[in-house]
This record gives sequence, C-alpha cells and structure tokens, in this order.
Amino acid sequence: MTRRTGIVAGLMLGLSLSTAAFAQDALRVGAYPANPPWENKTEAGTFEGFEVDIVNEIAKRMGTTANIEGMDFKALFVASASGRVDMVISSLTITNERLESQSFTQPYFQGALGIGVKDGSDITSVEGLKGKVVGSVATSFPENWLKEREAEIGYAEYKSYDTTSNMLTDLLNGRIDAAVNDVVGLRYAFTQMKGLTVGAEIVTGEKFAMMMPKDSDKLEQANQILSDMKTDGTMAAIYEKWMGVAPAAASYTVTPMPVPTSAD
Repeated sequence: MTRRTGIVAGLMLGLSLSTAAFAQDALRVGAYPANPPWENKTEAGTFEGFEVDIVNEIAKRMGTTANIEGMDFKALFVASASGRVDMVISSLTITNERLESQSFTQPYFQGALGIGVKDGSDITSVEGLKGKVVGSVATSFPENWLKEREAEIGYAEYKSYDTTSNMLTDLLNGRIDAAVNDVVGLRYAFTQMKGLTVGAEIVTGEKFAMMMPKDSDKLEQANQILSDMKTDGTMAAIYEKWMGVAPAAASYTVTPMPVPTSAD
C-alpha cells in the first residue's frame, strides 16, 4: 500500500465512522403508525402528521434527524420504559399513573374524546352509551376513561382493540354500537370511512405531549425546543397545517410550559 493509498483509506474509514456515529445519534422515535392526523405511515414507508412535523423539528434543532419506528400502541410504553426509544409520539395523554414510570414533555394540545357511531345512531351523548356495546383501543386514555366510569355510564359490554382500524371496522359492521377515541382522530378517519360520524364530543381537559424514558437526559433540551417553537410561531404553523385553523390564543399549542411533574 502506498502512502497516498493509505491516506485515502484512512479518510474513507474516518468518513465511515463519522457517518455511523451520526446515525447512532439520530433520535429514536416510536409511533403508532395509523393515527392521522397525528402520525401516519404512508404507502412509501415514510411518516407524516402533526406530531411527525414536531419531532422532526426537534431533531433538526438538536442537530440530528428523527428515525421513526412504527409500533403497536401497547408496545410504545414498553419501548420508552426500557430506553429502546428516545421519545414516543401518538397523541399521548399525560396521566399521573404514566408519570410514575415515564417522563413527558410539556403539552402542545388539549384533547377531547369523541363517541364514534354509525350514521343515524341515536347515541348523541355519554348517557346514550347505557346498555350499548362500546369499544376503544387497548391501554389508551379513552379505554381507562371508560373503565373508570363503567358503573356510571352503564354500558352493556366493553371491547378492547389493538388497532383503531379494527375498532372502526367493527363499528361500521355493527359489532359495536360506539367507539370512544380522540375526537380529532375520529373526525379525520371519518372523512375516509363513509357511514360513520361523531355522535358526541366529551371535554376531558387531557393534555397531549411527547413521552420519554423516565428522567431522560434529552428531556430538558426537548422541552426547551418546544418552548422555542411555541414562541417563534413554528408550533402554530404546524397546527394550522394539520388542523386547518390557527390555534387559540393562550392554548397549550402556543404557551411555553415547564416539564410536567403531575397531570394537573
């Protein structure tokens, strides 16, 4: 090997190591792949959505990229708790129970639940669920909300689903009378699935945020970037792109906040 050849080989090896190091530094992000407009895996295999734009912007401001991996909803919590991923996006609600084993960034959206029904259904309120067969996604906030109020609501049967698509297919086919889920996601889905509508909206005050491993060393930096995005208008622009309207003044979407220590 000549001296010149050795130099070239050394440079190529250095470049290879540098590229590998950069790839390792990419943010590892877990996401439920069928949750539009929050996140959705396209036919091309890439992710798009409201939270996808947010996490990509966070990665950019960290000087890296986001590597998003699709997972079942239940698997997201295991992946975060074990440190397999750096953060999780999937319209996740901050709860005190989740804060025991996970960390969350500041919220950027105030959620509400929707009751999905077939066109012509007489279910127009929570009271209308009495005696009905109701479904939701396993381990989700809507599922917990329903189970905590089983006696109060008086529904006849509850069915738990691994995927939103299976739940809505059962709703369309009459296997359940109502599906309770994030109202934004339901309305978006119903633009694609004819014959279904939102019978009622339930204001819960839930706060959507990114979930991260407990006490992650990236938590404070990610939270500061979210504050900066709210201050400089980036978050509002992303919101308007995906929701079709500007966020309300003083909403979670435009108000910088500290890392939450409780769901209150």
